[in-house]
Formats: sequence, C-alpha cells, structure tokens
Amino acid sequence: MRTAVVTVVHGRHDHLALQLAGLAAQTRPADRHVVVAMGDDGVRAAVGDRATVVELPAADRLPLAAARNAGAAAAIADGAQLLVFLDVDCVPAPTLVARYAAVAQDGVLDSGPVSYLPPPSAAGYDLATLHTLADPHPARPVPAEGTVETAADHRLFWSLSFALTTGTWTRLGGFCEAYAGYGGEDTDFAETAHAAGVPLRWVGGAAAFHQHHPVSRPPVEHLDDVLVNGRVFADRWGWWPMQGWLDAFAERGLVRQTDDGWVAA
Repeated sequence: MRTAVVTVVHGRHDHLALQLAGLAAQTRPADRHVVVAMGDDGVRAAVGDRATVVELPAADRLPLAAARNAGAAAAIADGAQLLVFLDVDCVPAPTLVARYAAVAQDGVLDSGPVSYLPPPSAAGYDLATLHTLADPHPARPVPAEGTVETAADHRLFWSLSFALTTGTWTRLGGFCEAYAGYGGEDTDFAETAHAAGVPLRWVGGAAAFHQHHPVSRPPVEHLDDVLVNGRVFADRWGWWPMQGWLDAFAERGLVRQTDDGWVAA
C-alpha cells in the first residue's frame, strides 16, 4: 500500500528536522512525505530533497484545516493509498508507518498513542532513546504492541498522529475549511467520521513522541480563535467543543456563557 506522511508547518524547523530523522529510521519507510508550509518561506530550505513541499500563502490565522487538505491532495495526486498525518512536533517511533500500514482498511480512522516529552537536554533529544521518555497521555488508550482497540468516544481523537485510506479520506471530505487558527477542526473531523459511521481505532505500536515546547494553560493567546471556531462547530453539530478551555477562561473572567453560546466577557 503506497503510503504518504503529511505534515503542516509554520516555524518549528528544529522539530521538523527530528521528525524527518525519525521518518528516515522507519522499519517500513513511507513512500512520500508531504510538508505543507503555511506562509513559511524557510520550510523548503529546511526540508531539502527529503520531502515534497506544498506552499500556502501567509494568513492572519493559520489555515490548519486547509493545509491538511492541500497536503492530502498532493499525496493522492502522487498515488498515495494511505495517508498518515503527523503534527510537526511529533517524532514517529520506528514502527509507526509499518503499524499504520499493517492495520489499514477502508472505512476506519486510526490513531496511535502520543507521548509528551520533557524539555530536551542541552544536546537535544536522542532519537535512539526517545522511547525511554515515553509517558502516553493518560486520557487516551495505549493498546499493547501489535493490537488494535476500537474507541468508544470519537471526542478523544486528536490530529497529532492519525491515518486513514484515501478512500476513507474522500468519503469524509477532508477537514472543514471554515476553521482557521487554533482549535476545533480536529474535533469536527472526528465528528464527521462519527456521523458517517467510520469508527475510531487506537493502534498499538504506532507511537509518536511530542517534542516539548512552551504552552499556556489555558491558551489565552488563542482565546479569539477558540470562540470563533467553537461557534463554527456549534453551528454545525449543536454543541461546543474545547469545553475544558472555555471553563478555564470563564474562571478567569475572560468569557461567559449565554443562551446563544460562549462569548468574550
């Protein structure tokens, strides 16, 4: 099965470099790596000849949904039968591509466990020892190596690492491009899969390691995006996503809930 990895990028070239090294060390290398640069002129030089680069123009709000769609389109045009999406911060375990390819089938959405890494040492991360730092997200399943577990809740889906056949991608129509900036588009994609009867599965052995970077909790710098994208989602599906962030914003007096949904305070 011809497999393509799709990564969307704006900055974080050092994280992209380690991801590229991880992809080069796969037990079953991907046939193509498509990197979508979102208004980032430095990506082509950072990648060199190790990936196909698709460039999108700069935008006020990062077009994450449109970028994933553009990457998928380029991969499918090149003959990909399986799409593997990796966040730029994620380094794949050596068996990630092989495991996704081994279990791939039409009509399902697969996701592997992701571990958040501690800050790197002064020398950076050592690709050979990343697995010793693994601490998978406690709220999501971590199936044993070589096993697959069907999820009970599509809301646990995240876009850090997932795979699906091109037939399933076409059936779902890709990501909704009404979203831009932070949040909502991945939950929308999962809800689209749920509505279409496409189950979510967790794939043991398809592990990825999320490189450390500073974050805000809650992400106050993304408050406007959360409200705009939350409204798009609520209009499409009838409920608000990112509830944890909204509650945290409310505790700080930044937002309030009305009869019509969440608004800035």
